[in-house]
Amino acid sequence: MQTSFTLNGKATQVDVAPEMPLLWIIRDELGLTGTKYGCGIAQCGACTVHIDGYAQRACQVQAQDLAGATVTTIEGLGTLANLHPVQEAWIETQVAQCGYCQSGQIMQAASLLADIPNPTDEEIDDAMSGNLCRCGSYPRIRQAIRAAATKMADTQ
Repeated sequence: MQTSFTLNGKATQVDVAPEMPLLWIIRDELGLTGTKYGCGIAQCGACTVHIDGYAQRACQVQAQDLAGATVTTIEGLGTLANLHPVQEAWIETQVAQCGYCQSGQIMQAASLLADIPNPTDEEIDDAMSGNLCRCGSYPRIRQAIRAAATKMADTQ
């Protein structure tokens, strides 16, 4: 099946099985490895990407559902020269330990801040609860989200 969608701002076309998960399209077909495989059942959040502006688990979205969609991965969120405020805050707060879950965490946090520019601790915890961190970096994740919210407010 051939499907066309926008990936990180670029028109993209793939010819894959209709049921192939977006995660494998991103990693195996298109060679972008920032989106991680964690559990394959949408429980850990390691594969979180944005689809049409909303955080989604790439392991559960099939090729047949991508036609015309806009997909953003961690590689498309910001650039080295122009990091997204969440990426900047992640670095400044030194969130990552092993780093495996971080692309999914960052994508979920960016989606949260797009919806709720100044979230409470409870809103942060609720939005991030589906993204697991084996290292337990949750306090630094919350701190980074608060810092990113401040950065985003300062630029408006």
